[in-house]
Amino acid sequence: MDQQLPLRDIHLPDAIIWWPPAIGWWLLLILIPSALFACWWIYKKLTRRTAVKAVVGLLQQIKQNTQADKLQRLQQLSACLRRLAMSRDSRHQTAALTGEKWLNYLDQSVDGSPFSTGIGRVLADAHYRQTAPTDLDINALISLCETWLKGQKA
Repeated sequence: MDQQLPLRDIHLPDAIIWWPPAIGWWLLLILIPSALFACWWIYKKLTRRTAVKAVVGLLQQIKQNTQADKLQRLQQLSACLRRLAMSRDSRHQTAALTGEKWLNYLDQSVDGSPFSTGIGRVLADAHYRQTAPTDLDINALISLCETWLKGQKA
């Protein structure tokens, strides 16, 4: 056994290259942003439904509260619509709307322009009024607000 075997030196493998990545990395690259988008979309949908449900409840309370005077009910209606608008769309877009711009925003969700030219016109300055208009039909205004609210569920 004096003979030596003809062995070669240790052979090291080539260095592992980072490009192209394995299929798992490609899947993660697609799945993580998709999952984040899906979570954001579900969150927005749930918060929108919750806001609509809350305003439906408030609107029913206003409708049933006959002890409050017309001015209080008018201001409560205005506050409900504004709350839903701010939770539905961005605050920057809706919080600063006043007057005609606010009424035009409300008209976007209903047929015609009942807020700009109809009974909903009183909502333009509801919070600044000292007295309610004498010709205000609060039940018609509540029903208009309910119609607007149905347009928000879509």
